[in-house]
Amino acid sequence: MKTFKFPFSIAYSDTDAGGIVYHGRYIEIAERARMEMMRGIELPAGDIGFVVRQLSIKYMHPLQLAADIVVETEIAKVGAASMDLQQKFVHDGTICAIMDITVAYIGADMRAKRIPDALLAHLDSTKEG
Repeated sequence: MKTFKFPFSIAYSDTDAGGIVYHGRYIEIAERARMEMMRGIELPAGDIGFVVRQLSIKYMHPLQLAADIVVETEIAKVGAASMDLQQKFVHDGTICAIMDITVAYIGADMRAKRIPDALLAHLDSTKEG
C-alpha cells in the first residue's frame, strides 16, 4: 500500500529537560500524521470516524530538539470495520521508532461500522509523499 509522509520539526515543547523527545509526544505526533493522511475525506453524516483501538511503540533511537523528521504511515491491513497501520519515525534515514496501530471505524451510535467504500477509495487514490 501507499506510504503517507508527514514532515515534522521537533520543538522545545516536544522534549524533556535533556532535549530528548518525551515518549508520550510520539503518540501526539503520530496522530497529527494520521489526521494529515485523512485530510480532505468527508465522512458520512453523523459518523465519528476512526478511533484508536490498540497501539504499541518500539523506541529504537532517541529524537532530539530541532530534529527534522518524517512520519511514514502505511496501511498494513484493511478489515471491514478496522485498519492496521504502521507509523515509522524517520530522522536522516534512520528509523527511530515504530508504532503499530489498530483503528476502528465508529458510527454515530459509537459502535464499530463498516468502513465506507468512498473513504477507502480516497485513501487508495491519495498520492504518496
